[in-house]
Amino acid sequence: MSPNDLRGIIRNGLLSFPVTPFDAEDRFASSVFKEHLEWLGQYEVAGLIVAGGTGEMFSLSPSEIVEVVRAAREVSGDRPVLAGCGYGVRMACDLAQEIEAAGGDGILLLPHYLTEGPQEGVAERVRAVCNSTNMGVIFYNRGQSRVSAATLAQLAGECPNLIGFKDGTGDIDTVRRVTAMLGERLSYIGGMPTHELFAQAYKGAGMPTYSSAVFNFVPETALAFHKALSGGDDATCEQMLREFYYPFAEIRDRQPGYAVSAIKAGVTLRGFQAGHVRAPLTDLTGQERELLQEVIGGRR
Repeated sequence: MSPNDLRGIIRNGLLSFPVTPFDAEDRFASSVFKEHLEWLGQYEVAGLIVAGGTGEMFSLSPSEIVEVVRAAREVSGDRPVLAGCGYGVRMACDLAQEIEAAGGDGILLLPHYLTEGPQEGVAERVRAVCNSTNMGVIFYNRGQSRVSAATLAQLAGECPNLIGFKDGTGDIDTVRRVTAMLGERLSYIGGMPTHELFAQAYKGAGMPTYSSAVFNFVPETALAFHKALSGGDDATCEQMLREFYYPFAEIRDRQPGYAVSAIKAGVTLRGFQAGHVRAPLTDLTGQERELLQEVIGGRR
């Protein structure tokens, strides 16, 4: 898929952020992953971002990420498959090429590891990764890897396959500067944990869509919220926030990392053996799983 085509497809539709299941021996459970994606496949989304934040990319080896992409490609049909890509600049370039060879349509470029860097250093990493692949690249503005609107505009002028900007900082001022300055040049994707909690504010800043983690286990609920948001139905959004998203967030906020752990638990409660989360994350307790089951209730 060409970067321009991918940019258009992901501009407004909801994006799925699948979990990565593991078996009892801590191996990628490919059959469970594909079964889960096939179940989700009955619902309309703009694309899949596999091995991303919700997919524990930070705890996967590069070869596992490529394995996840291959498995997703087998069952995704004509839906775009994007994958998390990151680590150091050389590793990110190599991984992007391997993702492309495995059938990926694009990458979500996650932050580099550990060290801080000046704007030009962060920008040079983006340039290097964009130059290493023909796929579309979405920059994930988060952690120690952040860019200003001016830096992003420069990169957009230099890198034709830079197609998107995803924000996970909560810095609405920067988001608004980016969307105002770059307009239709990029697609804009919300990337806060449980982004539905922030979606109305981000939409007001020019970021109309997002990746949904809860889509993993309550796909109809996730799509209903996205539809209400897109249609400007604030009353429905606020009702769903009160009835589902805020109660879910109370469980999520009990421990650092539960933004991933609670999603994986939700997938398991829906009948898919998603397994454990890898360290440094921890799994929900039995009591917390019961609370999550109550929050899910009869939702789909």
